[in-house]
Amino acid sequence: MSLAKTLRVAPGEKFRLSDRDPEATPGVDDKKLAEERTAKHIGQIDDLQYRLYAENRRALLIVLQGIDASGKDGTIRKVMTGLNPQGCTVVPFKVPSPEERDHDFLWRIHKAVPARGDIGIFNRSHYEDLIIPRIKERASDSFWKLRSGHINQFERYLTENDVGLLKCFLHISKAEQKRRLEQRLEDPNRRWKSNPQDFEERKHWDDYQDAFERMLADCSTPWAPWHVIPADHKWYRNYAVSQILREKLEEMDPQFPDVKVAPRKG
Repeated sequence: MSLAKTLRVAPGEKFRLSDRDPEATPGVDDKKLAEERTAKHIGQIDDLQYRLYAENRRALLIVLQGIDASGKDGTIRKVMTGLNPQGCTVVPFKVPSPEERDHDFLWRIHKAVPARGDIGIFNRSHYEDLIIPRIKERASDSFWKLRSGHINQFERYLTENDVGLLKCFLHISKAEQKRRLEQRLEDPNRRWKSNPQDFEERKHWDDYQDAFERMLADCSTPWAPWHVIPADHKWYRNYAVSQILREKLEEMDPQFPDVKVAPRKG
């Protein structure tokens, strides 16, 4: 079985986030071996991206979601390092700007969808506009049902218009999050990322886990399934994301376009 299938949230089936161990390492137990395989995956991804760019018929959107300190930035830095910047965009989604708040919640998302031939990476995403109202504003079940339905329809629209989706939820434990937040404070090179609000948000850990669980269950669809990446071990997170990204691109199987001009002879 492919790793993508192992980590996938099966659409339509009952799902519990607590059943997924954030320390698990399915597929590889050895850190050194995982790092060697990750490096190999990155080389293969580079080749597949080149073919996708040359083909120029389809795009791939990678969605990275997870609680604070789950490793979204690190995944982009370590796994996407082999991507050609000419065919890749990274978009972080933070608090909506005044202009963005004057439009529907998917307006800023749709603008950032990658063009044909490109790979787009969302650091957080449209799912923030599902999770945050639930946690901060205690949004109703009817709000959740309506908005999650809009997200599923939007993602289906993208796939029907040649934009593939790869959605990865980086799953860490509460203890690991605490360790990483404290490490940021101790490291002069990473202290700039520290925010007192991060520790305040930990008080809502259980609420976030409940919301994430519902998000994963309600928004894992046949056309855009979620993958839960055990992320307590950074080396495993990198291995898992690189492998399922390679698998996704291999599934898309981009092809070089036909040559329209015959090469000169002599």
